[in-house]
Formats: sequence, structure tokens, C-alpha cells
Amino acid sequence: MKTTTKDKILDLLKKEVTLTVNDLTEHLNITHMAVRKHLHVLEKEHLISSEEVKQPMGRPLQIYSLTEKAEKIFPKNYEGITVDFLKDIRDLYGEESINCLFKKREQRLTEEYSVRISQKSNAEKIDEIVKTQNEKGYMADISQLDENTYELIEYNCPILAVAQEFKVACQCETELFQKVLGTEKVSRKSCKTDGADHCKFLIKF
Repeated sequence: MKTTTKDKILDLLKKEVTLTVNDLTEHLNITHMAVRKHLHVLEKEHLISSEEVKQPMGRPLQIYSLTEKAEKIFPKNYEGITVDFLKDIRDLYGEESINCLFKKREQRLTEEYSVRISQKSNAEKIDEIVKTQNEKGYMADISQLDENTYELIEYNCPILAVAQEFKVACQCETELFQKVLGTEKVSRKSCKTDGADHCKFLIKF
């Protein structure tokens, strides 16, 4: 349950879209000064923005609204709808259609990653893979075990709900690493979809 004044202000702006200090004072039953203090903090955090609206008489009104950053705070269910769509596609066109979709994704990512790591040494390729995975939300980390062997750990899986339902996603990720790094010796040692804490890969050149 959201109880802080900050959360209440964000919730009110989500519902009302724009509000003034007077509006917030009435809704929250606190002083103008208290409202302004909270608004100042929220603006510094880039969660709200304000604009001046001229009035027929008197001073311009400050109107407050949520920023794009604040919108991301509110619950989203992209994974849920993605899983539902994939199930519908499977029901309509069969299992092979799902495999084709993930292969298409693997092909697209292979092209994207290959551009980023071309003309690099093995160590630089590994570093670039980690950087790219982190940009995509995988919380990846790497450790070198010997001259030609690395362990890649992904602490987060941004498509976990999808991967739990469609294991082909995990197979495609392993094959993606093999193709991009130019070695077939990429093996998945543990997987979050199997109940492990993290996804771990052993990579040998």
C-alpha cells in the first residue's frame, strides 16, 4: 500500500493528468508549503515537470504533470501479454511457428551483436557481449577462468516469463553466443527457468 506523500502525489497526477499546488493541497489535506517541498523533490528526481499557464487575471498558474520517467514506475505487464500472444500464435499455427519466431529474433540479434564485435579480440568480444547484455537488462558479469575460458553470469532475465513458457528462447540465446563469438564451445551450465538463481554460461575459445 502506497502511503508516502510522494507516492500519493504521483498517483494523483496519474489519475488527474495535471494538477496545481491548490489542487494537491485540497486532495492531500496538507499545507501549501509542504506540497511545494514535495514537488521540488519530485522535480529534482525528474519524476514530474511543471509549466506556467497564463491566467486572465493575476499570476500565471504552475501546472504539474508526470514525466516519462515517472510513467515507468507504474505497473506494466508486457511479459504477460507477450506470453499470451505467443500461446495464441502456437494455438493458431503450431509449435513450429514459435520456433520460427525465436529463430528470427536470434538472427536479428546475431546481426546486431556481430556489428558491435567485429574486428575485436576474443577478450574484447566477451566484454562487448557483457556490455550489450547489460544494456538489455540482463545484469551480466564475466570472469576469466583461464587463458581461453570464461564464465558469463546473467543475474537477471528480462524475458523470464516468456522463457519459462518457451524454452526455445534459452536455446536461441546459447546459439546466439556461439555464432557471435565464433565458437561452438558455449554451454549453459545453469538456467533460471530450471529454478537456478542465475543463468551461467561456460565459454571456450
